Amino acid sequence: MSRLAHRRIVTGLNEEGKSCVIIDGPVPYANDFSAALVWQTRTQPADNSGNADTAEPYQIEMLHTPGSCFTICEFAAHSPAGMHATDTIDYLVILSSRVTLVLENGETDLGPGDFIVDRGVVHGWRNDHDEPCVAVAVNMPAHPVGAGRTI
Repeated sequence: MSRLAHRRIVTGLNEEGKSCVIIDGPVPYANDFSAALVWQTRTQPADNSGNADTAEPYQIEMLHTPGSCFTICEFAAHSPAGMHATDTIDYLVILSSRVTLVLENGETDLGPGDFIVDRGVVHGWRNDHDEPCVAVAVNMPAHPVGAGRTI
């Protein structure tokens, strides 16, 4: 990843029970994955108690928990579309550059400001451009659809 400095603001409660900012700093990039975890919950509904930082090194296994993952993703320049499916519903917004959403029956070119709702179908992200594409994503568990190749 290019490790662009993305600021992360997390709210919580102070010792007096008043709302405040508990984290103000960069998104913690902790490994070489093409995604970095901004925040996660382990249950639904989410448990908003406490002030512990839930960001940890991103792992694909996080998609198999009953909670949610809020990530920043980077699709490397000139990268192929690794076709896959997950038992999740994924909400993405493209922040910069361009990427192609590849499906079993077609492709859609995406750019900054485009919103994507991926409903657990077989898909891939191909970047034919000279710059990495950066997106934010929220992943939440969902019932499986079709006979996809889930990861």
